[in-house]
Amino acid sequence: MMTPRRHAPATARNREPILDVLRRVLPQQGLVLEISAGSGEHAAFFSAAHPDLDWQPSDLDPEALESIDAWRSEGSERLHSAIRLDTTEDPWPVPHADAIVNINMIHIAPWAACQGLMRGAGRILPPGGVLFMYGPYKLEGRHTAPSNEAFDESLRGRNPSWGVRDLDEVIAEASANGLDFIERIAMPANNQSVVYRRR
Repeated sequence: MMTPRRHAPATARNREPILDVLRRVLPQQGLVLEISAGSGEHAAFFSAAHPDLDWQPSDLDPEALESIDAWRSEGSERLHSAIRLDTTEDPWPVPHADAIVNINMIHIAPWAACQGLMRGAGRILPPGGVLFMYGPYKLEGRHTAPSNEAFDESLRGRNPSWGVRDLDEVIAEASANGLDFIERIAMPANNQSVVYRRR
């Protein structure tokens, strides 16, 4: 019988470096909303590493929602069932979260999805609440590696509304929604972790 569990090969490579950052920036308690949780492997791994946090995974894709729930047994007891969430829709199904985690979404979605993410984060995070984002970015308008430039061209070839985003533009969108850019951490495979905090 086929399992609904999906497997994303990059997860095994990036989860430990991401966890190192999350351990430093996430609150000690409260609710973490993971937006665009994909296969659910990250949700299981990160929730198991933070057993004192409630972890709410979400995605837009029905098959991803099934996969996330299929991975729940690997997570903590406080890993919730997956919910459908489209960042461009208001209001979100989660009215409040103490932190938001968003991994590898905004480059494989229209710019409106990033705008919706910032708008929603500004709305549901408390003052001091953290938005953590991970993925490839252009820095000061330039790709950080030839492989990222090729990846960007590939994405835009699949969908003209997709593409590696310029970090300055993302920071500006965050700021317009009450989120201050705190830090950028260079990660393996030419990715970046970016941390924002609600004003």
